[in-house]
Amino acid sequence: MSNSPIDLHQTPPNQGLLRSLMLMAWMVEARDPYTGGHLWRVARMAEEMGRSLGMPDKEVRRIALAGFLHDIGKIGIPDAVLRKPGKLDDDEYAVIKAHPAIGQRILAEHPLAHLVMDVVFHHHETPDGRGYPVGLVGTAIPLDARLVGICDAFDAMTSTRPYRKGMPVANALEIISGALGRQFDSELASHFVALGQSGAFDHIVGHTDEGIPLGVCVSCGPVIQRYRATQPGEHADCPACNARYEWQQTGSGLHAAHVGKTHGNLSLPLPDTSLLQTLLSEWAPLLT
Repeated sequence: MSNSPIDLHQTPPNQGLLRSLMLMAWMVEARDPYTGGHLWRVARMAEEMGRSLGMPDKEVRRIALAGFLHDIGKIGIPDAVLRKPGKLDDDEYAVIKAHPAIGQRILAEHPLAHLVMDVVFHHHETPDGRGYPVGLVGTAIPLDARLVGICDAFDAMTSTRPYRKGMPVANALEIISGALGRQFDSELASHFVALGQSGAFDHIVGHTDEGIPLGVCVSCGPVIQRYRATQPGEHADCPACNARYEWQQTGSGLHAAHVGKTHGNLSLPLPDTSLLQTLLSEWAPLLT
């Protein structure tokens, strides 16, 4: 993998702090075989929402950053639960539900916590009060958490999981429309659905970066990440079944061609340093 190391000493101190948080979030994503690109997608959808709502540029950047960091608490969830290839039972679901509180504890003393804490802690609250971890109702849920929560749920519905394929965009939008005022904020979710129906998220769904769709495993579906720097002939492993793929040039771009098994030499996804640097540059104005 042609991916240069990240040097935290080559950036100003506040940017180094921000980059360290982004790397922690990436660690969570690397552990979960079926969420490749989830953080980027949620951040981009939150950004799209913020801009379309007329929010100030700095607030749009902050909400996008919060979208990228929203699941940072999953770093404390055991692999047996986080990577389970099937639906969670009640006890396992209770463990997963701890991730907002874990995220809050991780960020509690961090100097940049104020930028993202509401989203990290409250993105699973729902207007009907049946969400978690607190059970806030309606507009008591911070606006940025309500917004990111919609993006998070939509990406979960349209992404492939071990026990089901990602659903079409239209189906996911219909589900959101049917849960207005209960699971999703009525005003924000109606706006989200209108954006989705206009095609505003089509370049985000199923992608891990601008113009880079997930590669498809013949057994597991679209779960294989490709980076900006990926070249023909490089290998990638399916994070779910450990099948090995080679990136091959085709008329439409790079294609993941199945070439066998990893034989135990699993190549876990590494941070895409080019993507992280781009995002860091976009969000750095928040630090001034």
